Formats: sequence, C-alpha cells, structure tokens
Amino acid sequence: MFNGANRRNILFLAAFILLLSTVLIGCTNAGEGSAAKRENDNMLTIAWPQDVGEMNPHVYNPSQLFAQSMVYEPLVSYQDGGDLKPHLAESWDISKDGKVYTFHLRKGVKFSDGTSFNAQIVKKNVDTLLKNVELHSWLGFITKIERTDVIDENTFQLTLKEPYYPTIQELAVVRPVRFLGEAGFPEDGDTSKGVVKPVGTGPWVLEEYKADEYAVFKRNEKYWGELPKEEKIKVKIIPDAETRVLAFEKGDLDIIYGEGIMSLDAFKQLEATEKYETSISEPVATRQLVINTKKEQLSDERVRQALHYGFNKEAMVEGNTSGYEEKADYILPANLPYTKDIDADVIDYDAEKAKSLLDEAGWTLPKGKTVREKDGQPLEIELMYNSAESIQKTMAETLQAEWAAIGIKLNIVGVELTKQIQRFKGNEFDINFFSNYGAPYDPHTFLNIVASEGFGFNEAISAYPNKEELLKQIAKVPQTIDEKQRQKLYSSILKSIQDQGAIIPVSYIKKTAIYQKDVTNFTFPANRDEHPFTGISIE
Repeated sequence: MFNGANRRNILFLAAFILLLSTVLIGCTNAGEGSAAKRENDNMLTIAWPQDVGEMNPHVYNPSQLFAQSMVYEPLVSYQDGGDLKPHLAESWDISKDGKVYTFHLRKGVKFSDGTSFNAQIVKKNVDTLLKNVELHSWLGFITKIERTDVIDENTFQLTLKEPYYPTIQELAVVRPVRFLGEAGFPEDGDTSKGVVKPVGTGPWVLEEYKADEYAVFKRNEKYWGELPKEEKIKVKIIPDAETRVLAFEKGDLDIIYGEGIMSLDAFKQLEATEKYETSISEPVATRQLVINTKKEQLSDERVRQALHYGFNKEAMVEGNTSGYEEKADYILPANLPYTKDIDADVIDYDAEKAKSLLDEAGWTLPKGKTVREKDGQPLEIELMYNSAESIQKTMAETLQAEWAAIGIKLNIVGVELTKQIQRFKGNEFDINFFSNYGAPYDPHTFLNIVASEGFGFNEAISAYPNKEELLKQIAKVPQTIDEKQRQKLYSSILKSIQDQGAIIPVSYIKKTAIYQKDVTNFTFPANRDEHPFTGISIE
C-alpha cells in the first residue's frame, strides 16, 4: 500500500476529485434513528468512497487528504479567516528582504514510534521534496528554495532565491510538506517511490488496514497536543453513496462528512427526520463557469455578460442544491485572505438586458427562428460538465433551458473527470465547470493558474485587452512584502478578472456532515483538507 505515485499537475486534479459527487441519491425511507451499533464503545466509525491510499505524506492521489492529515502534521496551522498559527513550529522569523525563514520548533514532540521531532528530520523531509521538484512544482515556494539549514536541534532555516510571501501559508497544506519519521524513509531516502511505514507526529496512528475495505486508526498516546477524545476511528470504504446513507440509517456509521459524500437531496431528507444532528460549513470554494475567450463567439465581452445576465442564478442554485449552497456574487469566497470587499460588478438576472447585449454585439434573432445568428452563423455554444457530478449535470440542463430563452443554443456534454481535465487543459472547451481550491491554497494559487498556460484559465482571459498587464500584476503579488500594496494588487486583479466576464461565479460550495445524536463536538476545520475527528466524542 505504500508504493508512490509520480504525477504532474496533481493539485489541479486533486481539486476536481475533492469536488466529485459520484452518484444520484433517490428517495430513501429513513429508519428508526439510533446510536451506531458500535464494534467498540470508544471507536468512531465513518464511511469514505475511496481507499485511504498510501499514507505517504510526500505524494498525492490515491492517498486521501483527510487520512494523511490524521497522521502527519505541518509546521504551521491554517485557521479561520486565514490566520496562520504555530503548530510544529512554535514561532518563526522572516528576514527584512523576505527571503530567509527561521523556524523555532516545538520542543518535546515525538513521532508515534517514540523518536524525536527536530530540525534534522525537518531538513530531511524538505530535502526529499527537493529531489522531486517537478512533482511538487505547483507549490510555489518549493521552486524558490535555495538552501535548507539546521541551525541547532530546534531551529530550522529556509532560504529562498527571491521573496515569496505565501511561503508560510503553503506550509499549512496537507501535502507534501508534512513530516515523516526516520523509520518511514526507504534506504535511498526517495519517498516519491514509497515509504516503509507511516510514522508521523499526528494525533492518530494507522493500526489496521485492509485494502478497499477499511482502515483503523488508533489514538497516538505519545501525541504532544490535546489527545483525541475517542480511542479509535474506523474508516469503512463504501464506494456507493446510497449504500453509505443506508448504513448510516441502520446505525452502522456514526458520521457521514465531506463534499459529495452524500447527495444534498439525501442530506435534506435525513435532516427532515430530526433523528440526527447536522452541520453545514461556511463556503469552502466557489463553483464557477469558465468561458474560453479564444473561441470567436465568446471573445466579445458583451456575449459573456449576456450569458451572466441570462440565467436566474439564485433560483438555479436553490433548486439544484436543495438550498444548501448560496448564490455566488464573487469568483472567490470572502472568507479567504485578501478577498473581502472586492469592488467587482455583481450581475443579477435580467433576461431583457441579456437580449439587448446580444443585439448590440450583432447576434440577432431572425424571424421564425429560435437561435440568434451573426453573419449567417448560429450562436451555438458547448458546456462541458463532469458526468459523475449530479449538480453540474442539473445546472447544465437549467442553463440550457434559460439561455435558449434568450436565443442561445447550448449543447451540454457530460464527460468523465479525466477527460474533462484533459480537454480543459488542452483548450478544447467553450465553457467548463470548475471551482477554486479553497483554504489554505487561495487566493494566490488561483491567480497562479490563471497566469499559467495549459490550465484553461490563461486561455479563458485571452481576449482581455489588459491581459498582459494582468499577468504582470499577478507575477508581482508573491514578491510583494508590503501588506497594503499586496491587498491593492489582489483587489485590482480579482475585480478585472470578474468584470470582464470570463469567469462567472455560480454558487458557494459547502461541506455537509450528518451524525448520530450521541456524537458531540463536531466542527469543520478551517483547512478544507484537514480531518475533523480529534475533538469529536461519543456520549
């Protein structure tokens, strides 16, 4: 189970997979609510659609982020509102030129096998990542590292080639900058090929594992922080969403948690029974429509604005998400750093305004026809969606009907996730569903992919008259040390991207959790990828 995976552009793929909603849930008859039929009174049982994966902190899929975060920890913790708090590092200093980071490590921390966490093992983990820079190049600070140094047993220093302000924020991600104990390293030290065993400093230890069936994590009694309330967590691998719901209703599961782990219809049905406790997170990302302005019909800003005016966003979001997602006015949620009070244009539904813009752009409706034309060519556009994502599908159908009413023919095409990513990155799309990455990656990671060719977004803004200036501004952001100047850059960039209409914000995505009545102290972590289990208790 510990063989590594060497894939490029992993974050992009991971972001889609994190948002994957795999099946439609039909109506289910709720059974009698009851506490879970526990195998162990001190064990919390959850379900997950995929195997937990390799449990290697330095690689990506098929490893599951929540499981990696249970075993491995960061130097820095991402908290609500983008606050960055000490974790394995008690404090840090940044040089005036923004290039040297000195971390003062927490003393007395032990790995789960009893060995010490110190500057030497931090350096070994970071140096291992530097052997595979291409694999980790999506994480900006990795490519900027010039040198790593052990100052003393509890002091580690990182020197960058140039200032890069997101360094501390990127150290909060679940992978790949988390720390494996010495006993987990292979002989050649190259963890990209696999680890010997999962040894971390986190609150949980992998105790038992059966591929594609279950994984059992036990409490790490050597943990330096607050010990988990429960002794064990069992993760049952149940690929089918409806089967997960039925198992929960029978009392075989304590909690169903995450994005797309159960349909919003099923969540609403179970919530209505009042037999269970439920929680909904703050927005974790924005569901977006990305418009390819390299396509001639979509290169005109008036056409893009008409598309935005031409559908009732609020009604669509309410109807297709059972009211659990909110209409999005901005391309990034306001609970991320630097994204509050962005003075971008907010577009509300106005079908007549949409028609007027299309007329102005030369797309008129011939007598007796239902599709607008210009120079004899019909206004025909394709929207690509993930065929396994039910919300994307139903939203696509809604858009097809609403845009038909203003004279646009929308062809909707459902494709498998890998094909969707391939076509998006290959510039083979008119309009595509996407979402930003969320905390702790954004907003800087979102801007990075907008500026990078081959991810779909650079192509989306091709027709912007100020594209070159935008790219220069984006390049300045990571090197800007002054906080006020950095905010000005973010505000200007995000406003310009949104106002010119290549990215339409649709809805704010949220996580859901439903749990048995005797499960208490559940909270959503600020980091989208972190596990929520340490504070949970069973009464």
